[in-house]
Amino acid sequence: MRFRNVYEDAARAEAYAKLELPNTYYLAYRDLPAILSKHVHGRRALDFGCGTGRSTRFLKQLGFTVTGVDIAADMIHRARAADPGGDYRLIDETGLSPFADRSFDLALAAFTFDNIPTMDEKIQTLTEIGRILKTNGKAINLVSSPEIYRHEWASFSTKDFPENRLAKSGDGVRIIMTDVEDQRPVEDVVWSDEDYRLVFRRAGMELVERAAPLGKDDEPYEWINEEKITPWVIYVLKPK
Repeated sequence: MRFRNVYEDAARAEAYAKLELPNTYYLAYRDLPAILSKHVHGRRALDFGCGTGRSTRFLKQLGFTVTGVDIAADMIHRARAADPGGDYRLIDETGLSPFADRSFDLALAAFTFDNIPTMDEKIQTLTEIGRILKTNGKAINLVSSPEIYRHEWASFSTKDFPENRLAKSGDGVRIIMTDVEDQRPVEDVVWSDEDYRLVFRRAGMELVERAAPLGKDDEPYEWINEEKITPWVIYVLKPK
């Protein structure tokens, strides 16, 4: 498997390591505890594309025993520094081959699929995730909605990239993260809901639930479009 990670440089890793769950990012994680409680039975978790360990630490706080994996050495280094007792592993083009079949109750991919560029690579990756899940295990695929690349947000800006509005599944898009010091545009791959559902079917995964979190007016954030347009999509999947 080939992966692409735009955070694989020291400056971006340093900036990203300081980011927790502010503003628009809050919506990506707000509903996860309830979703996990509803669907996941067991405590062994894989954080696929763990970056600097933010999602790994999040799962640990919920009581999971977590292994975080990533292809970016700088990110793994910072994850270990922030959480010396954590289990963080650098993986290569062999992907999840070091892990045995049916060994995890949960696999979380938080924004990871935003950087897997092609249909075939997405299918291959998700097939491997399905392989390492137990029979009743679940995968949580948290991805950016196509709409996130077309509007302004509390945590992101896309006004300098009008070409994003014409992007189709598999096209590169750019977005600026306003909550970090590194203001270089992040390059992602946009993917539609329809095409994600096709990926799931071809990878032998069944869609259990789809969540599209919106901001609420009683939350302590200055929402821009978050109350009316969802920036994230959360897919709950299980092996067929």
